[in-house]
Amino acid sequence: MYPQGRHPAPHQPGQPGFKFTVAESCDRIKDEFQFLQAQYHSLKVEYDKLANEKTEMQRHYVMVRAKFKCVSPFFFPLQYYEMSYGLNIEMHKQTEIAKRLNAILAQIMPFLSQEHQQQVAQAVERAKQVTMTELNAIIGVRGLPNLPLTVCIPLFLLHLARARDKSALMQLGVLMHSSAPALRTPLSIAPPYGAPFAMMGHHPEMNGSLTSPGVYPGLHISPQMSAAAAYGRSPMAGFDPHPHMRAPGLPTSLTSIPGGKPAYSFHVSADGQMQPVPFPPDALIGPGIPRHARQINTLSHGEVVCAVTISNPTRHVYTGGKGCVKIWDISQPGSKSPVSQLDCLNRDNYIRSCKLLPDGRTLIVGGEASTLTIWDLASQTPRIKAELTSSAPACYALAISPDAKVCFSCCSDGNIAVWDLHNQTLVRQFQGHTDGASCIDISHDGTKLWTGGLDNTVRSWDLREGRQLQQHDFTSQIFSLGYCPTGEWLAVGMESSNVEVLHHTKPDKYQLHLHESCVLSLKFAYCGKWFVSTGKDNLLNAWRTPYGASIFQSKESSSVLSCDISADDKYIVTGSGDKKATVYEVIY
Repeated sequence: MYPQGRHPAPHQPGQPGFKFTVAESCDRIKDEFQFLQAQYHSLKVEYDKLANEKTEMQRHYVMVRAKFKCVSPFFFPLQYYEMSYGLNIEMHKQTEIAKRLNAILAQIMPFLSQEHQQQVAQAVERAKQVTMTELNAIIGVRGLPNLPLTVCIPLFLLHLARARDKSALMQLGVLMHSSAPALRTPLSIAPPYGAPFAMMGHHPEMNGSLTSPGVYPGLHISPQMSAAAAYGRSPMAGFDPHPHMRAPGLPTSLTSIPGGKPAYSFHVSADGQMQPVPFPPDALIGPGIPRHARQINTLSHGEVVCAVTISNPTRHVYTGGKGCVKIWDISQPGSKSPVSQLDCLNRDNYIRSCKLLPDGRTLIVGGEASTLTIWDLASQTPRIKAELTSSAPACYALAISPDAKVCFSCCSDGNIAVWDLHNQTLVRQFQGHTDGASCIDISHDGTKLWTGGLDNTVRSWDLREGRQLQQHDFTSQIFSLGYCPTGEWLAVGMESSNVEVLHHTKPDKYQLHLHESCVLSLKFAYCGKWFVSTGKDNLLNAWRTPYGASIFQSKESSSVLSCDISADDKYIVTGSGDKKATVYEVIY
């Protein structure tokens, strides 16, 4: 009845029966492996294509760095965001293959002898202690014949355990050999992006939307993250219930309270002592405090959106990407196309900032060029009415004085250029930052300027006397900042993932730890009671001023590079590495 060697094993009463014989299971495993091999060959072709793109991008990288003399990848050409699409697709495919191989392992394990199972268990425990250096050394030895299964399985499991680690995914090369013919992992692919990412040193913030957990612990955010806002609504809810949000690198005594709930907001005293913040009962309730925000519109810009701004009254949204600013009429529900396009820079250069004058009739645009363009929006067709040219090769941020007479631009050489908008002349430069000036804001009364830089400092400037007032030194580069419209508080977004809230006269501050990667933009609501920050972790966070209770949180599909809030505090717009802008309605 059965072919020789394929008789089913007799079923013993009280023992679980096998649905398939060993031989049939091996046939299924062989079929599965052949399918995976076909996938591997397909991925290899894609890898070769990506490797060629990497070489070209590396060449472009060297040329641009020479041109702009940039030290930090915060200002690295944003083409890397586009290249990250292919990388992310590749990583998802590799993860799926890893899952299937894990299923194959689960099928093989029951057929091992008890002795071999014990050996594998011991080897797995040993594998947990293997460092990346040891693993790379093993991976580098290619062509070893018939590696024992007790070596292959723990190595493979170690790879699975690190499947979300980009460095592991980029160095796939473990060779699996066993008694089954030609059983070799299809993951033996050389690292496609090793060189250019290595050139970027310890700055991963522009490498796409996935980062090594070794750099930013816990980057993968669980679906329960959205519950943080709901939890935070209860009075005195100063501590978030999700362990993956715990501030990295802090002692356990600081990151939890009795009950084990992790903290994300800390008060830092003048002498450096940190204590979790007990939020007051009205932290998340009361006039002017939103309950949440809902997405109401997606603006498909078509390029990475590095700059956004909203008109007052709220009708138009301006999105800055590669070479141009697009204007969108959000008062028309369902509108899918921009109403106008302003060609500001060369096609391959990114807009970094765009600001409207208070009357809404003039737009100033700066980016990867030495020239700022001033656009007349009141004419029938928007047109350039003036250009401001500085000696710096790029502008990274803009601010407009409340009386609309002066424009301030953060330059890649570290200077802050001060422009007279009426005469269209450079009237002053604030000098102090020893590296690129990255972000800027002005006090509501127009007397004080705040700037952040890649030299790890935040500085304040007296605009009446034209001198520096204060300097705050940090251990991380400054990527974003905002000054509270009601005065007193300055919020600062760091490369390190922290948000720090400083008092303009007192030495103590608040330190907030909900972001899990660098904080790329930050904006206060006009009422001053709350502010938002966005990051490379795809998150939009809303915080209570000044102590940082989490009001609400939204996760987007890619890094969130820019944000703005409407003058009536009813709308938020964000710009994304996913080549789009998102409009949120703030719900009170």
